[in-house]
Amino acid sequence: MQPTLMNLKILLPFRIFAEQNAVTRIVAETREGSFGLLPQRLDCVAALEPGILIYENEGEGERYVALDEGVLVKSGRTVLISVRNAIAGTDLRQLREEVEREFLNLDEDEQNLRSVMTKLESSFVRRFADFRHG
Repeated sequence: MQPTLMNLKILLPFRIFAEQNAVTRIVAETREGSFGLLPQRLDCVAALEPGILIYENEGEGERYVALDEGVLVKSGRTVLISVRNAIAGTDLRQLREEVEREFLNLDEDEQNLRSVMTKLESSFVRRFADFRHG
C-alpha cells in the first residue's frame, strides 16, 4: 500500500515561489536542528531558520531550496512554507554561489537604505529644530 504523498507550496510575500505535488519527504532547518516530514507525519507548525530545504519528488530525486527564516505548516497532505526569500537549485555548490551573490546584493541595498533613512532623519530633526526656534 503506497502512502499518500504531500503537496508542497513555498510562499513569498508577494507571490508563490514553488508548488510541488507528489512529494515523498521534506527536510527543513529549525533553531533546534533539522527535521524531516513524511506523508504520515501528524500535522505540525515549525519556525524555520535560514538554511537549505530538501524535498524529494516521486521519481525526480532530491531538490534544494535556500530559504530565509519563515514558518512551515503541515496540515494533512499540504505543507505550506512562508518565507521572505527563496532560491532554488539542483546543485548545492551552484546554490551556495547564488545565495552568496544574493546576500551581497541585499547588503548593498541595506546600506543604501540606511543612508537614505539617516538623511531623512537628520533633515526631519533640522526642520523640527527650525520650526521650534522660528
